[in-house]
Amino acid sequence: MSAIKKFMYVNRRAPYGTIYALESLEVVLIGAAFEQNVSLAFVDDGVYQIVKDQDTKAIGMKNFSPTYKALGDYDIKQIYVEKESLDARGLTKADLLDLKWEDEEEDYAEKDSIHVVSAAELAEILDQQEVVFSF
Repeated sequence: MSAIKKFMYVNRRAPYGTIYALESLEVVLIGAAFEQNVSLAFVDDGVYQIVKDQDTKAIGMKNFSPTYKALGDYDIKQIYVEKESLDARGLTKADLLDLKWEDEEEDYAEKDSIHVVSAAELAEILDQQEVVFSF
């Protein structure tokens, strides 16, 4: 039996109101800490999880979105955002957190982790994964 190599975490829900977004983030960080090949996808209301400048004071919840900036430190460099989901919510890549990773082979140059892809491209990427978790 071969070892599982590719894990994709698909985030479909808004960041607050349920535990799914925070639980997904925690599972992703744990998996990456154990050197799993981890990638994430944000679709539907899940795109709101990585919108910058979130203010959660009015709902009385802690804003956990800054934690996404740690993903690069865990060697998570493949973050896919579905373009159609952004478009449907009036968002662009400029509205998202600036998530980076450091490329050791290029003198630790910072590179963008977020890749905006079409639904068709995301379907192809999902098809290449060995395990897909949906939150």
